[in-house]
Amino acid sequence: MKKIILPLIILSFFFSCKEEKKPVESKPVEIEKPKPVIAYGFNLDDYTVINDTIKNGESFGVIMDRHHVMYPKINEIATKIKDTFDVRRVRTGRAYTILASKDSLQQAKVFIYKHNKVEATVIDFKDSLVSAYKYRKPIKIVEKEIAGKIYSNLSTTMDSLGLRPTLTNRVADIYAWTLDFYRLQKGDKFKLIFEERYINDTTLVGYGKIKAAVFNHGGEDLYAYRFVGDTIKNIPEYYDQDGNMLRRAFLKSPIKFQYRVSSRYNLRRRIKLYGNRVRPHKGTDFAARYGTEIMTTASGTVVESARRGGNGNYVKIKHNSTYTTQYLHMKRRKVRVGEYVKQGDVIGWVGMTGNTSGPHVCYRFWKNGRQVDPFREKLPSAEPLDPKIKPTYLEYIKPLKTQLDSIKLPQPEPLQFKEKEILATH
Repeated sequence: MKKIILPLIILSFFFSCKEEKKPVESKPVEIEKPKPVIAYGFNLDDYTVINDTIKNGESFGVIMDRHHVMYPKINEIATKIKDTFDVRRVRTGRAYTILASKDSLQQAKVFIYKHNKVEATVIDFKDSLVSAYKYRKPIKIVEKEIAGKIYSNLSTTMDSLGLRPTLTNRVADIYAWTLDFYRLQKGDKFKLIFEERYINDTTLVGYGKIKAAVFNHGGEDLYAYRFVGDTIKNIPEYYDQDGNMLRRAFLKSPIKFQYRVSSRYNLRRRIKLYGNRVRPHKGTDFAARYGTEIMTTASGTVVESARRGGNGNYVKIKHNSTYTTQYLHMKRRKVRVGEYVKQGDVIGWVGMTGNTSGPHVCYRFWKNGRQVDPFREKLPSAEPLDPKIKPTYLEYIKPLKTQLDSIKLPQPEPLQFKEKEILATH
């Protein structure tokens, strides 16, 4: 038995030794260092970052003093940067950032005054050299497409999409000469190709170009394409599919939108305020909310700005030797006699002064010294595209028209939205 057991024990030990694994060598674990936080050209990890807003009565000096900058240094800063930034012009409510030392004193080293979400002025005084410069955050441009139907008015429709009033106003400006927004009908359709501007990929800071648009009103497609027709002036205008400029000598209305024509030019109208007798109404009444802005429908010189009798507060503008316009019943006037105003400028606000039963502006129109109905007049249009440029324009709008036409209208949802990034950060 002993002779048998011994070899088995030796054999068992031999195999157990072969199966024994070598110890695995452990490698040192590398801990990845956090990336530095860079903003406005500074490594924020090197500073104590203080974000605040300018309070009522605060000045640059008060803020600096509170953050342990002595007044001789404050005066030096103000003097050295005066050509770039006037520290006396800091405004209540504006945001600012202070980069302070990372010690118990936390003395200010850099002051960043934020004009808006994109632009800021950076004042660097951490060293003996004081400097100030403008800073602009990188912006990403995103192209978007929108299609919708009018169920109430343009403002309500655009608002329901979450778009800001500034975009609605710009659309209204484009079509101000060709489309009466009061006459938009339920079921009218529109499509837009426009740009949105973002910082940090997520924060909307406004709109860029409206590249193309089309309104289907009363079964007719009204196209608008942004194009620089005059390469010398380099001012973009909007043209239709045939190259005709949308801009005209006169706007369709002295109120942008959200109004109704409560009374038209009518030489046989009966007026309650005058005992229901027939008295000619030589103007067009645009009813709107009290305080709504009133625009001049064309550029010209203010020849009258006064309050008188049944007209109440009114403004009269001479555009040229042929045309003059007048705006009655204002709450308040914004312009004075002799002042030159440009088409679309605000000249006053809707009111109820003079003989009126509700808030509105009575818009009167003279041609060669005689009051006429502007909606029945063939008014002058702006200059068309140069024939030499027109072929270039027609080629330019082809892909835009294809893109507009391919945007699907909502079925049955009231609105739809589509977007794509078109430009890299710049």
